[in-house]
Amino acid sequence: MSVVKINVLTVPKERREELEKRFANRAGMVESSDGFEWFELLRPVEGTDRYLVYTRWRSEEDYQRWTQSEAFQAGHAQTAEQGAGHGHGHGPAAVAAELWSFEVVESAGPKQQS
Repeated sequence: MSVVKINVLTVPKERREELEKRFANRAGMVESSDGFEWFELLRPVEGTDRYLVYTRWRSEEDYQRWTQSEAFQAGHAQTAEQGAGHGHGHGPAAVAAELWSFEVVESAGPKQQS
């Protein structure tokens, strides 16, 4: 059964562009992980300053392996360095984060037209 991890990032308006650039520049890091199924970065449209980082995994074990991988550690270390005044010197784009976890119980896609 697939699992979904949603990282909820609170991002001030002045940091949104930076966050989106960072995600665009990270392309390919998670996509090559065993068990990875899907990624989406969802931008808030109205009423919130929270971005949703949606990833779908074949299993909880695959997700845990990714979080312990060198690629994951390197990506998050880069953000930490930026927060310490290294790299771009901008620090983390988000001011808060929380992780939501779900199991996929049912899903659907578009019906095939004949």
